[in-house]
Amino acid sequence: MLNRSYDGQNCPIARALEVVGERWTLLIVRDALLGPRRFDQLQESLGIARNVLTARLNRLVEEGVLERVRYSERPPRDEYRLTAKGRELELALTALRRWGDKHAAA
Repeated sequence: MLNRSYDGQNCPIARALEVVGERWTLLIVRDALLGPRRFDQLQESLGIARNVLTARLNRLVEEGVLERVRYSERPPRDEYRLTAKGRELELALTALRRWGDKHAAA
């Protein structure tokens, strides 16, 4: 969800950044890969504002990276599970983690 449109570019990296390039998005995907899938778990793990998390989750569902799965009817509660498309991001996250360990370690 970048502020810039890449309509005139034939660039898969730019198109991918339109989906996952926002600050919190890959961290949400990372958490979904590691276990936390419920809204409150994600919010606590990330320390992200609830309204921001809601917007990012909605976007990831719209893009087919996550799917909502109902786990409680009363009260109605959903969890967020990675789709096959979302699970494919694990390779990119692994590469970013390795790069971060090597070049951006604290």
